[in-house]
Amino acid sequence: MQPLRGIFFKLIAVMCFITMTSLIKAVSGEVPPGEAVFFRSFCALPIILAWLAVRGDLRTGLRVENPMDHVWRGFIGTMAMGSMFAGLAFLPLPEVTALGYAMPLLVVVFAAMFLNERVGVFRIGAVALGLIGVLIVLAPRVTSLGGDTVRTMEAVGALIVILGAVCGALAQIFIRKMVQTEQVSAIVFWFSCTSTGMALLTLPFGWVLPTPAQAAMLVCAGLIGGVGQIFLTSSYRFADASLVAPFDYASMLFAILIGYFIFEEVPTLQMLLGATLIVFAGLIIILRERQLGIQRDKARQAKLPHG
Repeated sequence: MQPLRGIFFKLIAVMCFITMTSLIKAVSGEVPPGEAVFFRSFCALPIILAWLAVRGDLRTGLRVENPMDHVWRGFIGTMAMGSMFAGLAFLPLPEVTALGYAMPLLVVVFAAMFLNERVGVFRIGAVALGLIGVLIVLAPRVTSLGGDTVRTMEAVGALIVILGAVCGALAQIFIRKMVQTEQVSAIVFWFSCTSTGMALLTLPFGWVLPTPAQAAMLVCAGLIGGVGQIFLTSSYRFADASLVAPFDYASMLFAILIGYFIFEEVPTLQMLLGATLIVFAGLIIILRERQLGIQRDKARQAKLPHG
C-alpha cells in the first residue's frame, strides 16, 4: 500500500471529474443531455482501452461472466449520468455537486433494502442528517414550483438531479454485486460501451450539430472523464477505499471556485449549510464503514488457527 499515492490519484480523479462536469455545463444550454452522455462515454473508450493495454489486461479485462448484469448496470448508470447532465442546464455547478452527494447516503439505504446489509442506528442517524441537508438545499427550489418559468425549471432541474443521485446509488448496488464475479476493468469498459449505445437511442429526440467549440468541449469532457476513471480506479490499488473516499468531497471546493470564476455563480448560505450537513453525514458514514471493516478483519483473524 502507498496511501499518499492513492490520495494523490484520488484528488486528480476528482479534479478530472469536476472539470468534465464543467465542460458539460458550458454546453448544456444548447446540447441535449443524451448527446452529452454519448460524447462522454464514447470518447472515454480509447483512453480506457489504452489503459487496459498498458496494464496487460486487454484480453482478460474485457471478459464478462454475466452480460445482463452489465446491461442493467449500464442502463441505470446512463440514467444517472443523463440526469446529472440535464440538471446542469438549470442549476449552479456547486448546487448540482451538493445534491449529487446524496448518492452515498442512498447507497446505505439501498444496501439494507436489496443486499440485506445490516445498518445500525449510527449510520441511520448519519443518513437522516444528510437527507436533512439535501432538503435544505432543495427547499428554495421546491417552494418555487408554480412560480415563473425560470424558477419552475430550476425546481425541475433540482428534482432531476435527485433522480440522478437515486439512479447512481442503484448503480453502486449493482457494482457491489458484480465485483463478486466481474473484473473492475470489465465493469469500467463495458459501462462506457453500454452507455454509448443507450445514449444513441436518444438521437431522435433532438440532437444538435455542435459548433466546433462545443464539439471540442464535448470531446475533451469524454477524454478527461476517461482519465479520471483511470486515476479513480488506480487510487484504490494504492490505498484503502475508506482512506481515499473522503477526498470525494474536495469536488465541492473545486465546484465553488469554478462556478464563481467561470460561470459567475455565487453559492447561497442556505446551499452551503445544506452541503455542509451532507458532507458531514457522508464523512460519518465513511468513518463508520472503516471502523466496521477493522472489526470484521479482527474477527476473521481471531477465527484463523494459530500455532
